[in-house]
Amino acid sequence: MQPTPPQAFDGKAFVSTLTTSPGVYRYFDAEGELLYVGKAGNLKKRVGSYFLKPRMEPRIASMVSQIDRAEITITRTEGEALLLESQLIKSLKPRYNILLRDDKSYPYIYLSSKEDYPRLAFHRGAKNLPGRYFGPYPSAFAVRESLNLMQKLFKVRQCEDSYFRNRSRPCLQHQIGRCTAPCVQLIAVDDYRSDVRHAEMFLEGRSSAVIDELVASMEQASKSLEFERAASMRDQVAALRGLQAQHHVHGASADMDVIACRIEAGMACVSVLFFRNGISLGTRDFFPRLPLDAEPGDVIAQFIAQYYLDRPVPRELILCETIPDQAILAEVLTQQSGRTVELKASVRGERARFLQMAERNAQASLTARLASRQTLGARFDDLQRLLELDESPRRLECFDISHTMGEATVASCVVFGPEGPEKSHYRRFNIAGITPGDDYAAMHQALTRRFRKVAEGVGASPDILLIDGGSGQVAQALDVLKELGVTGIRVVGVAKGPGRRAGEETLILADSGRELHPGPASPALHLVAAVRDEAHRFAISGHRKRREKARERSVLEDVPGIGARRRTALLKAFGGLGGVEAAGVEELTKIKGIDRGLAERIYAALHG
Repeated sequence: MQPTPPQAFDGKAFVSTLTTSPGVYRYFDAEGELLYVGKAGNLKKRVGSYFLKPRMEPRIASMVSQIDRAEITITRTEGEALLLESQLIKSLKPRYNILLRDDKSYPYIYLSSKEDYPRLAFHRGAKNLPGRYFGPYPSAFAVRESLNLMQKLFKVRQCEDSYFRNRSRPCLQHQIGRCTAPCVQLIAVDDYRSDVRHAEMFLEGRSSAVIDELVASMEQASKSLEFERAASMRDQVAALRGLQAQHHVHGASADMDVIACRIEAGMACVSVLFFRNGISLGTRDFFPRLPLDAEPGDVIAQFIAQYYLDRPVPRELILCETIPDQAILAEVLTQQSGRTVELKASVRGERARFLQMAERNAQASLTARLASRQTLGARFDDLQRLLELDESPRRLECFDISHTMGEATVASCVVFGPEGPEKSHYRRFNIAGITPGDDYAAMHQALTRRFRKVAEGVGASPDILLIDGGSGQVAQALDVLKELGVTGIRVVGVAKGPGRRAGEETLILADSGRELHPGPASPALHLVAAVRDEAHRFAISGHRKRREKARERSVLEDVPGIGARRRTALLKAFGGLGGVEAAGVEELTKIKGIDRGLAERIYAALHG
């Protein structure tokens, strides 16, 4: 008997069982893979639109043809359905949903306001230190640019507490006029507190109030014949007014994000201008994964749902166009933030000007990304031609080894695809149990650890395996793949050319032993060199971290009586291993838990 073919999913029958309540629906294919997650104010009506309409968009029709199973979750309100939909999309990454790929935490400016001499600092992560946090900022660059500006305007210290406590004379920041040297009490506590208060007011967006106070103080200093102090305040006021003219936003809120979207050639760019407390914090571009036939309004709606529901949200979101479920999104964001959040698509005046700026930025960023993507695609196609492959490769992996005379050997594995580097797939391997300096053994160990998982059926396998090295390293790769029984991978060695000149590299084809010399004009070689250089960079950075850690450990951790807590206390108190080495026995005994006998042992260990 012939086996009975599986029955097609009966969408109409499924719809007949549904309720009119709000909720979330999910579609799966025959392999159990999640195709799509959607929300609905009325499940019966929304899900029915997929199966009861005579005509559908090509994207929807393609998805519906693959549906093998459907599930629903009923919620109390449409707002709850929106929250659940966003959470499921971010965690499960369905194939046909618009997906925002942005997993980084956002940076803040931190003010340690509880200290006698507070400091300003870059901060990312949990906000569990006492003090104030300003942000979030769109990028680390924006934070560092703001901190650099704060040093010029208010001269509040930015050094680490361990460094600050152990200064005996002013550092370079004081000499170049960016710090008032509170570490050696060259400024009174009250005067320093005044600078901190002005910095805090500025970060709150109250720059006009800061200017008013400084003008009043300048006039008072002038009347008291303190002309040098008055001149310093005059320059500070001028700098503040110039900055205010460049970055300040006028308006009732001035706490807003301006969002624009452009779609072209199957790719979308969402550009966001960030404003907090009337100050421009810069811009950031996002490139969400885009299914076919998506419209800018759909992309913006999904962006807002996935981006803002677990982050601080400003009072206003200025949008380039009206979006689906705009009122529901505003209601949910208001409930999440505990204050009114408005979504506006029709704006005038200054906000319209900023919206035009965001739209131009989105178009420019999208054009640049498409050009880069086309260049990368041409390089992949040229590599296919050069290596005589049946189709263009989809995944390249490159391995490299880094060490210093055999110390702290690290192997790197970087991954490139048609979209560029896939950094979430990068791996480092700390090499142990080999003869120091034996690069062949290091490569053999790294490749074995990487491809053992492939042999077990776990993880993706590369189309092309690039090895930074000559025929010896290529032989190691072939041996490992043969030992593990892994097939279907093209192994290519990348050997340096004469005089180690860029563009003169030799490609060694492992399967035939042939050597190729594409030359400096070859797009394929440009791609291979870029992947090789990234593997080299990633290996070196890992090696340096391991070497630094090993060098700190080799001294302090081998001293009897020094555990993790005392070692941490020493390094914090003296600002690192160099500070501990410079300290005498008497200074070491001042650290909690360090008696004289232990201090003498530490000193002896550090000084041979």
